[in-house]
Amino acid sequence: MKKITLIFLIFSGILQAQQKPNIIFILTDDQSYDLLGCTGNAIVQTPHIDKLANNGTLFTNAHVTSAICTPSRISILLSQYERKHGVNFNSGTSVSDTAWKNSYPVVMRNNGYYTGWIGKNHAPIGKGGYNSGLMEKSFDYWYAGHGHLGFYPKDNHNIFNDAIAFTQPEIINEGVDEFLDPNARKLKGALHFLEERPSDKPFMLSINFNLPHGASTRTMKQKDSDDTIYKTLYRDLEIPLHKNYIAKADIKTPKLPENLLHTEDRQTGYNYVDTPKDLKERYIRELQAMTGIDRLIGNLTAKLKALKLHKNTIIIFTSDHGLFGGQQGLGGKALCYEQTTHVPIIIFNPNTPKKNRGKKSDALVQTIDIAPTMLEMAGIKKPSSFQGKNISNLANGGKKEVRDYVFTENLWSTHFGNPRCESVQNKDWKYIRYYKNNNFSATKEIKYAKELGIPVNEMLYNMHDPGIAVYRDYIDAPLNNEQPVYEELYHLKKDPAELHNLVNNQEHAEVLNTLRAQWKIEITQARGTRKAEVFRYTNDLYPKGKH
Repeated sequence: MKKITLIFLIFSGILQAQQKPNIIFILTDDQSYDLLGCTGNAIVQTPHIDKLANNGTLFTNAHVTSAICTPSRISILLSQYERKHGVNFNSGTSVSDTAWKNSYPVVMRNNGYYTGWIGKNHAPIGKGGYNSGLMEKSFDYWYAGHGHLGFYPKDNHNIFNDAIAFTQPEIINEGVDEFLDPNARKLKGALHFLEERPSDKPFMLSINFNLPHGASTRTMKQKDSDDTIYKTLYRDLEIPLHKNYIAKADIKTPKLPENLLHTEDRQTGYNYVDTPKDLKERYIRELQAMTGIDRLIGNLTAKLKALKLHKNTIIIFTSDHGLFGGQQGLGGKALCYEQTTHVPIIIFNPNTPKKNRGKKSDALVQTIDIAPTMLEMAGIKKPSSFQGKNISNLANGGKKEVRDYVFTENLWSTHFGNPRCESVQNKDWKYIRYYKNNNFSATKEIKYAKELGIPVNEMLYNMHDPGIAVYRDYIDAPLNNEQPVYEELYHLKKDPAELHNLVNNQEHAEVLNTLRAQWKIEITQARGTRKAEVFRYTNDLYPKGKH
């Protein structure tokens, strides 16, 4: 009798594990909301992503928390605002082991999920950041590079050298195949905790692109070995300029005061927006990259079906933030405008009733909501450190919304000219506030680095201990009554492109005061009460550390 009971319990455990959904989370890089067919782009070819949206839920009013890679990605991993987790390129910190234990992949692995990470990692985790090894050890399957991949990842990361392909989406696709399919070609560079994915455990796979980010698209070379997508697609079309595009030479009145946004110090990688010719070339590459990503997703869904995994695998798709392509004369990110904070979130759940599929939700959601949503779908209790909301009910056709306001912030205020700013918005209005920008000039740093023979990248990107104090004060000062030096108010319903600043319009004084008051509530909640769980991560302690 005891033997029968034991067999029953083992069988029940396997059955329960199999009933838990598999989850695949796909994250693109610098992909603006309007770079998909399903979000209104009439040029780009993304039929497979569009199909996910048409059979799932597309969140049309989704936002990031910080419009720059590292803090946004850590916010997704930890379900926290940057003001709470305390890590950015200019923070001099990495995520501590303690904080990392509450990341979604670690929590899911500790609760019976087989986990994988493929593509790009741009989050410094553990003592020593990217060199700690903690990130790699946290997964059952690892096939990724730290920092930028480039369009040809073998040029930058040895882990990809055994791949057959040379281009980023196709190399990532090889990793996806190996993770899912026990009969797929084995990649010598990939790190395996087990030889293959256990069939009796649910899996959680994170796929992370470094596309259509400019750091990768600018390395595209139209090589003979490149797929036709990356050589000729879209090049026979008349590509229009972005709506509200202004070439640098035609700017009469800058979008922001010159003493606030120092455009002369902008990173040179965003100078392609300055002329229509350069912009069109980069935009074509972005479109090509999106179609390459889309093909991977088509291959992924076909593979799931072939392996009979499609009926129990949830797919979630989003971007780490958007990007300016010359709209209103702006280039780059790290601002609180819709072009940089507004992203698509698509949740496809094959178990959602058909009547609730193909829906669009305008509920205010954020990328920090993805981790608690995945845990809810997996039947796992979320850590108390999470700040995001569970939106699985909205993804299944529910109507009850999770927040009335969205809070976004930019704490990456450096020699590259970006000001600190924060915004709070509802479905109708957005309020943005800016703080004094007294950072030293990148242009001058480059000049003196060249004069003295100092490597320019060391001058620009190395992070030293005093910078930690500066960054911590960026977090604390607004909560300690630092006053804004500039404010904006936009009526999003009537002015979604944020062309007309109404902050001085007395007709909207009540709206402005309401949002100012709400800003205080939102920033206080975003900061939380506990100290950031971080390690010191500067070039003073780690001379070869990358930031």
